[in-house]
Amino acid sequence: MSGLALEDAQSRRTSRRRIRAFDAAVMTLLMLALWQAIGSWTRGVAVSPPLQTLLYLFDLLRTWMFWDQAAATLAAFLAAFALSALIGLGLGLLFGVRRFTGEVAEPILAGFYTIPKVTLYPVVLLIFGLGMSAKVAFGVMHGLVPMTLFTLGAVRGLPPVLIRTAKVLRLSPGRTMLWVLVPACLPDIVNGLRISFSLSLLGVLIGEMFSSQRGLGFLLVSGMAQHNVPLSTAVVTVIVIVSIAANALMLRLRGLTAHRTTGPARDAPRAEPSGRQP
Repeated sequence: MSGLALEDAQSRRTSRRRIRAFDAAVMTLLMLALWQAIGSWTRGVAVSPPLQTLLYLFDLLRTWMFWDQAAATLAAFLAAFALSALIGLGLGLLFGVRRFTGEVAEPILAGFYTIPKVTLYPVVLLIFGLGMSAKVAFGVMHGLVPMTLFTLGAVRGLPPVLIRTAKVLRLSPGRTMLWVLVPACLPDIVNGLRISFSLSLLGVLIGEMFSSQRGLGFLLVSGMAQHNVPLSTAVVTVIVIVSIAANALMLRLRGLTAHRTTGPARDAPRAEPSGRQP
């Protein structure tokens, strides 16, 4: 019976993968058709058609200028994402363990999250000036809050017995967070990383569009200012492809961590009721 159950589970997983692949293919074709329709309707004035964009992108990828701009964006994004993830993880764990502090901080963070960050960009420029630091700071402003809130919610949802067990074992606060809280909250932490990834990238790109002389955001604004529609559309295409690939990878990682976290509990044998004989 166990062999039949294993084969049935494998067949279900294969079926789900085929359905997902089919859905992704259909969605890609629909997006390409919509893209082509918009490009034809605007006659390439607002958006260049897919084939023209891909040909232009192929030529753009062979230039040193594109990779220099992409490297500037990548450096700022990695710094912003790393700071958002590390600081957000630490704050979320701290606010989750200290209930009163978390109850005070959560509405403040949620209120800050709803503020349009573009309105704060002049303040960022006054504090950090033009250049790399302003882009990183703007990226952190976008990515820090969701990472903190996801981690805070995950810690709050844990069974209290985990923290009580850590206290019984006399674990230090650092070891409790590292050995107990982080493994138990890993799926939600990965979800927070996924959202923080997208928002940190968005913040860096917006910073480059407003006040920078390097980066993909600057390249996008330059294409719009020069009315170079294929250039701006090609840059947007690169950003969309990278974002979709990163999001898919994060979702896959989240599924693996969720299976690792819930797998042993799900697969463990159930105890017999006390009133029944084996």
